[in-house]
Amino acid sequence: MNVQIFGTNKCFDTKKAQRYFKERRINYQFIDLSQKNLSKGELESVKKAVGLNNLFNSSSKEYTKLNLNRIVSAQMREELLLKHPKLYQTPIVRNGRQATVGYQPDVWDSWE
Repeated sequence: MNVQIFGTNKCFDTKKAQRYFKERRINYQFIDLSQKNLSKGELESVKKAVGLNNLFNSSSKEYTKLNLNRIVSAQMREELLLKHPKLYQTPIVRNGRQATVGYQPDVWDSWE
């Protein structure tokens, strides 16, 4: 398994995801979204697996500040995600072409 966890060090669910994989001795790569954003290719891969709208944290201050509830263009929403990593719902856990958003150990169990 080639697991990547995208999240922030302050996110409780991201810490739980890291602990989940650590307890099962599954190697993972942690990418801190406050330091490095998803690349366009990574975003495309995750978007295919979970859908674009599931990637947004609609309760974040950034979401409200940018009035994302009024932006319907998928291309514009995608560009905003690439520019503003605080908009992501975390953790984003990726294993090849498979991906999840949020803490979802039931799904991760099926990856093993």
